[in-house]
Amino acid sequence: MKIDGNRKQDRTTELVLTYYAAFNRGNWDGMLALLSDDVAHDLNQGAREVGREAFAAFLQRMNASYSEQLRDIVVLASLDGNRAAAEYVVHGQYRHTDEGLPPANGQRYVLPGGAFFEIRDDRIARVSNYYNLQDWLRQVAPDNS
Repeated sequence: MKIDGNRKQDRTTELVLTYYAAFNRGNWDGMLALLSDDVAHDLNQGAREVGREAFAAFLQRMNASYSEQLRDIVVLASLDGNRAAAEYVVHGQYRHTDEGLPPANGQRYVLPGGAFFEIRDDRIARVSNYYNLQDWLRQVAPDNS
């Protein structure tokens, strides 16, 4: 199969990879530019937040407590380009205590994760993130640091 960027599936794959490349560079504005104004963001084991402004606030909260890089990223896109899924491994450091979570002391963690995307008008209209919270809690527990 020839992948030349002209198929909707290719463009969706490129969009999601661009989103993660911006994440790994800490380029929050670059990430936000790829989102629809009314983006739906489903937090892992949490509520849905709606809108680019809410997503920007989420990025600020995350940046205050965590330093993360995503590796081994694999993206699968539907033929029509309207949906995508990504699998990755998070390599992170817990820098500042996040509300309701154990105290941060620079703990490092490696955690598999994934996300589902909905694409509309060449923008990310929904991103739903998933990872194993219990695994993360074990890795950052005070007796593991």
